[in-house]
Amino acid sequence: MLTDLAVADRATSGGKAAPLARLLLSGLPVPPGFVVPTRAYQEAVAGLDLTGAIRHGADAARLLVERATLSPALVAEISRALTRITGPSGGYVAVRSSATSEDDADAAAAGQHDTFLGVRGPDQVADAVRGCWASLWSERAVAYRRRQAGDVHADPPATAVLVQRLVEADVAGVLFTGRTIRIEASWGLGERVVGGQVTPDSWVVSDNTVARRAIGAKDTRMDRVGTQVVMREVPTADRERLCLADDVVLHLARLGREIEDLLGGPQDVEWAIADGRVWILQARPVTAALPTARAAPSGRASDNNSLTGTPGSPGLAAGPARVVRGPDDFAEVRPGDVLVCRTTDPAWTPLFGVVAAVVTETGGLLSHAAIVARELGLPAVLAVPDAMTTLPDGATVEVDGSTGRVVLTGGQ
Repeated sequence: MLTDLAVADRATSGGKAAPLARLLLSGLPVPPGFVVPTRAYQEAVAGLDLTGAIRHGADAARLLVERATLSPALVAEISRALTRITGPSGGYVAVRSSATSEDDADAAAAGQHDTFLGVRGPDQVADAVRGCWASLWSERAVAYRRRQAGDVHADPPATAVLVQRLVEADVAGVLFTGRTIRIEASWGLGERVVGGQVTPDSWVVSDNTVARRAIGAKDTRMDRVGTQVVMREVPTADRERLCLADDVVLHLARLGREIEDLLGGPQDVEWAIADGRVWILQARPVTAALPTARAAPSGRASDNNSLTGTPGSPGLAAGPARVVRGPDDFAEVRPGDVLVCRTTDPAWTPLFGVVAAVVTETGGLLSHAAIVARELGLPAVLAVPDAMTTLPDGATVEVDGSTGRVVLTGGQ
């Protein structure tokens, strides 16, 4: 039943695997892997009443799918495929969803489905496959589909699962192609960059020249330790220097252009570097244009009533600041509020359908939260230092996602 990554297609292997197959066959550096196809998911959930479960909420459907089983024959096939991509002694893999509804030209579904890193052995992979299947019915994924299509029941997607050899990244990040190429990167595995938990280093490449570079706030990194992915502090010396040299930046830019030519149109590319070698982990269409204005230096402006950060999603909106420190605060968010937070985990996506704008203390222009905000037309300003303490809860603020300016216009 399994599909080798090199022959994956969108109908049976989903939106994440199919582009990687094209890149792999073109000789680009894609980690070897295989796909648990959509048919396995459909067979596993065939006897489940998902329609009835979703009427009780997304979480009920997710819990139902988590109880789905993989046949012993499929687990045995996974075991053989793991030996092929990791070697007879076994190695670690990344397990990612590849839904038929994600990574297309109109909706990326960035960060809406689960990824499992540092997985080893057929039993752990089987558990991760179930986790990917279940994440199709998480509250964030259902809310995202509802915003995109209006009716979550109309055409429920199927999902494949992509299993690839894990790249033990020294540095990882994202690049966007287009008129210019934007690159963001940080130390360790790339989840901190795409998830917006760090403010990454950034570069702009134009005409094969590094036109702009900026050091981010890379205070933490993620690395695999056994089957766990752990967060570590970045040494001060590494925080204060760029994590990529210019020649590596230009090499990434050239790879981005090659991928753009192969897949047709601007691409959002996730990559990683291990032992000096670049690997391509994902490529999908850019679904919404980046803000064109350049932000002022992050911090408090001279008028003492405004802050500046990275323009993440264009537009202008105003409303009461709602400082959210975690899911326990979600109930306090009201329609028209301005979400002010340290970062936005993908689980926070349902709030994007409620709030008028988003302000974060960390994150980059190419993070999942910024991508989703742009798709939804939600103004967003990222990497605003001390936003959660400077903007009083309930105070009226104006957010300009095109310039990166956040203005305190009224008290509580």
